[in-house]
Amino acid sequence: MSRDPDRLRAALDGIGVGGIGVGGAAPPRTEVVGADAADPDSLRSAFRGASQLFLTMANGPAQVALETNVIAAAAASGIGHVVKLSAPGAGGPDSPVAIARGHHAIEAALRESGMRGTLLRPYAFMQKLLLLAPGVAAGGVIAGATADAACNYIDCRDIADVAAAALTRPEIAGHAYTLTGDRTYRHTQVTDLLTGLLERPVRYVDLPGPELHRHLTTTARMPDWLATHVVEIQRMATTHPEAPDGTVARVLGRPPRTLEAFLREHLDLFRLRPGTSHGPPRPADLP
Repeated sequence: MSRDPDRLRAALDGIGVGGIGVGGAAPPRTEVVGADAADPDSLRSAFRGASQLFLTMANGPAQVALETNVIAAAAASGIGHVVKLSAPGAGGPDSPVAIARGHHAIEAALRESGMRGTLLRPYAFMQKLLLLAPGVAAGGVIAGATADAACNYIDCRDIADVAAAALTRPEIAGHAYTLTGDRTYRHTQVTDLLTGLLERPVRYVDLPGPELHRHLTTTARMPDWLATHVVEIQRMATTHPEAPDGTVARVLGRPPRTLEAFLREHLDLFRLRPGTSHGPPRPADLP
């Protein structure tokens, strides 16, 4: 389901079996329908005949209102089971992260809807580390505000595999699942991994929260709400110790993808581009 179904169809046309791009030769595997989460009539039309829903939307200021609209329309359309992508800390209303408090409100709406709900609460996506690749390529630097706290990371493909399992195996539906990779990493351990893989130094620079927020809104041009979210989740890692959870292995019968394998897969994005240098970055260049 998409607000722009033609764009989604074009993207899906290039996905073959196993997610391998095969151009336009891939047979249709998915029915695409148009709907807008802000338009209840379009949602009810899109949900006609459906029995389950995988609900995943981008974080944002309107997320609670939009996902609540989707849940209400799903319940009115006779959908019986919703698998919702949520967030750590969403199990309570007092999370120090505003986005998690929003997910808590959405989870409450799902419980009150009468539909069966499966809640997926993943920690940081490995794919988000790719946003740091330009800073590593240009300056050999990763910056953050986690001090020496260890953080959980999970590959989004493992989240997708757990979601698919929840939608196809009724015996595991109806529960809340915390999702992580196989171990936690301090930022210095991430930079150590990159140093070894790239065969050149990569270092971590720890910044105070306000300074990181300033950089994200100015140099990285993030909207204020998103920069605030990044600072909040990094601060939470320092106040709420994170530990790996074995849910992915229990549900899928295999270990989760590793951070080292993920970085190897995408290593070219972290490499220095021809014609550039990687001298020490100025403070304004820090991510």
